[in-house]
Amino acid sequence: MITFKNVTKKFQDGTEALKGISMSIPSNKLTAIIGPSGCGKTTLMRMINRLEIPTTGEVFIDNELITERDEIELRRSIGYVIQRIGLIPHMTIEENIALVPHLLQWEKDKITARVDELMEMVGLEPEIFKHRYPLELSGGQQQRVGVCRALASNPNIVLMDEPFSALDPISREQLQEKLRQLQLQIQKTIVFVTHDMDEALEIADYIIIMRDGKVEQMATPKALIEYQNNDFVRDFIGQERIMRKRKFGTILLEKFTQFYDRTWEGKIQQIKIEASVDEAIQLLNQYPESRLAVLKEGQVIGYIGHHSLLEAAIAREGGGHFK
Repeated sequence: MITFKNVTKKFQDGTEALKGISMSIPSNKLTAIIGPSGCGKTTLMRMINRLEIPTTGEVFIDNELITERDEIELRRSIGYVIQRIGLIPHMTIEENIALVPHLLQWEKDKITARVDELMEMVGLEPEIFKHRYPLELSGGQQQRVGVCRALASNPNIVLMDEPFSALDPISREQLQEKLRQLQLQIQKTIVFVTHDMDEALEIADYIIIMRDGKVEQMATPKALIEYQNNDFVRDFIGQERIMRKRKFGTILLEKFTQFYDRTWEGKIQQIKIEASVDEAIQLLNQYPESRLAVLKEGQVIGYIGHHSLLEAAIAREGGGHFK
């Protein structure tokens, strides 16, 4: 758990970026930090690996004060993914991913195995990509390498500073989905700074909404949609988005029988037809390579997958592209 106790940050020009932040970020969850430009979200995240030092207050990781840890050791123990990716251009993909394990003096065979494992996890075939250089990859592929590098030493905490914001919409959605699947597998404490509310609602277990150096609300996406602390939070999320998410979460699978694919022969999970679309999506997030066998009165009447379920809900409700 990452804990902030009365943390403030005042820069030399007088800017007060953080104002008395006290909160805890849960372990093994993906927590998104979001708010208007200049609200302090990146400053807050950078406190965790001491790239920013509190003017007052303290930051703890698992009840240990981070200022009592060696700064270099602390940073090597925390994965970090940035918007600009930051791969070293004259090093191969393998060398980029292996950078921290090499600094930690891992054995060569262990490093090679870890690089291959991570590349396969993010959908980059090692035999094809690991001997290439960053400029030979697309932006989306480079960002996947950035994620691999952050995870290479198997850190418990990973910081991600708007990692997908510079990508095209298709690459961004692909990486959001890959990150969701990856988190289900690796269960890390991920702190994810974003300026995109749809992205936060889509990928996060918890969302922190900030304004003017303060935390306005911290809650699960579902709780945020159901209740907002104040008008700022409500306006920042957006009334249309709130109503759309609420409506979407209460739609029952029974409305979508005509969309069922009865030909699926892969892995399946079972769900009752009375369940909501929201419940179905949560189940598919837990088992991303599966389809749902929809039961009515104990009998399987068809199968449905994540993508078709979203498209069905959008089409049936007369909406546009669902985010």
